[in-house]
Amino acid sequence: MPIRLYSYWRSSAAYRVRIALNLKGLDHEVVPVSLAPGVSEHRGDAYRSKNPQMLVPFLEDGDLGISQSMAILEYLEEAYPGVGLLPHAEPSRSQVRAFCNMIACDIHPLNNLRVMNYIATEFKADPTGDWYTHWIHEGFKAAELLASDGPYVFGNEVTLADVFLVPQVYNAKRFSVPLKKFPKLIAAVDVCNELNAFQDAMPESQSDANA
Repeated sequence: MPIRLYSYWRSSAAYRVRIALNLKGLDHEVVPVSLAPGVSEHRGDAYRSKNPQMLVPFLEDGDLGISQSMAILEYLEEAYPGVGLLPHAEPSRSQVRAFCNMIACDIHPLNNLRVMNYIATEFKADPTGDWYTHWIHEGFKAAELLASDGPYVFGNEVTLADVFLVPQVYNAKRFSVPLKKFPKLIAAVDVCNELNAFQDAMPESQSDANA
């Protein structure tokens, strides 16, 4: 039975896992779960029984079910080490982990759709302008300083840092965030997006795109 990934095409967290599965060459099935207003499959009893948090991604591998993208990616590194996305040696290994958590913990949550919807509904403010740009820039300032001179975020090999960066830059461009101050990050994303593993994971390449 192949690995099963419950995903939504526009979810950047699910996007990360799709990239990693492709890079590792793991046989898997992507199961779309619509987060679209009026559909909200993630809130249905069937999905909630799998993942009480009612979010994507959610990964099933045999009898094992895992939520949260970082936990999923750490599991894939341990269970399927053939194509490693974490450097073996320190300090590089910890640097990649820290870079991933800068995005997963400090940037993405503040610009998550649930947060932006709450800001718009409860405070009658538009979070897609200055709010979104501010938190992208705050996070990317440090990320730019940490990044190497390429071609990827940390040198000559694709790592989880690239897996996290590409979806975050995709989101930033979606909301027209100026990114000229981050040339190393954008250069790494451009190189990554030339690879089939990244192209096949893109939101527009998913079966549920625009659903």
